[in-house]
Amino acid sequence: MKIFRLSIILCLILTASQSGNACTTFLISGKFTPDGKPILYKNRDTDNLQNALVSFSDGKYKYIGLVDCSETSKNMVWGGYNETGFAIINSAAYNNNIGDSTKLIDREGVVMKLALQNCRTLEDFEQLLLSLPKPLGVDANFGVIDAAGGAAYYETGNFRFIKYDANNPAVAPDGILIRTNYSHSADPAKGYGFCRYNTAKIALNKAFAEKNLNPQHLFNTVSRNLTHSLTGTDLSSDLPSQKDVPSYKFFTDYIPRYSTASVVMIVGAKDQTHAGETMMWTILGFPLTSVAVPVWISADNRLPESVVMDKNQQSPLCNSALKLKEDCFPLHYSNGKNYINLAVVVNKQNTGYLQQLQPVENEIFSKAEKLTSEFEKGKKSDKMITEFYDWLDKYLQKNYKELFSLSLFEE
Repeated sequence: MKIFRLSIILCLILTASQSGNACTTFLISGKFTPDGKPILYKNRDTDNLQNALVSFSDGKYKYIGLVDCSETSKNMVWGGYNETGFAIINSAAYNNNIGDSTKLIDREGVVMKLALQNCRTLEDFEQLLLSLPKPLGVDANFGVIDAAGGAAYYETGNFRFIKYDANNPAVAPDGILIRTNYSHSADPAKGYGFCRYNTAKIALNKAFAEKNLNPQHLFNTVSRNLTHSLTGTDLSSDLPSQKDVPSYKFFTDYIPRYSTASVVMIVGAKDQTHAGETMMWTILGFPLTSVAVPVWISADNRLPESVVMDKNQQSPLCNSALKLKEDCFPLHYSNGKNYINLAVVVNKQNTGYLQQLQPVENEIFSKAEKLTSEFEKGKKSDKMITEFYDWLDKYLQKNYKELFSLSLFEE
């Protein structure tokens, strides 16, 4: 409660001046989820709005990673999981290296790629942090889960890290840990993201109390959360009357924001014998104009065409979501990015982009749930995954074209 009250006060003086790298993250220990599977989540904010997924085989373990659609995709990963059930995400901290004159910076994506290539457990990751040359060139909160039941944050600077274990009742009595853009072991006044932290805390506490810690609910209540924990504003409580009459709202310090480029949610394994059932949900582009897509590691390293980079170095789904996002933020002068046209997102006519995409996403979750159920029975196969991906690409192409006249793929 002390940190929560401090965060409210700091919200008054420290709004999110860091537009890029203003990520909101959380993890949940499998001891507290209905199916015993840990959850690792990252709402990614960055200046690199074109994001995609890549299936890698360049390390000790195969892994799927979230990357920028650029040359850095080869050596930096911004969240993902590997075939052992190990998964990692990060949020920039900004307060671990205060007073440190080290010039080496922005190596979080490099560290996460190394971790996915080589780590099986939290202990492996700790050894990696200890063994890497110093300074590390990072200022981050690394969230990590594994198939052995591990779930923890590592608040990490250039020369040291501090572990926060979600399985420790003294640290996380409900098994939930949240990190935005400050490390709790350092001076919080030097960080950012206090309002987003509190918004996520309120949403997760409610989901925990309602025993509703499932991925679809968490996407809708966190990634698409339209409440502001400081002002008490709830943009969903008084919807614009219609889509074609602009209704601008100040949109700063919400979890989704102009700089949100993607969301990843890794659903881990309940134990080591089920490591192969680990999977990842991803929203590419903008959570209010896109849908969640599930992926699994397979022998042929295949992923849906809609989420990988095409010949133009763009993800088709991300690109289509960003085109719709332009209508959400049509003001291109001054501080126009701080104002969202809420009418095109949600309205009383139920014709907003988010409202139109909800049934599409519902069907994806429904089919993925059936597939996951088969996997849990020991029936997982590359053929089943490939057939699902083929269906998914065709389904997304059909719906984005029918709903918005957008074609994900060249015809």
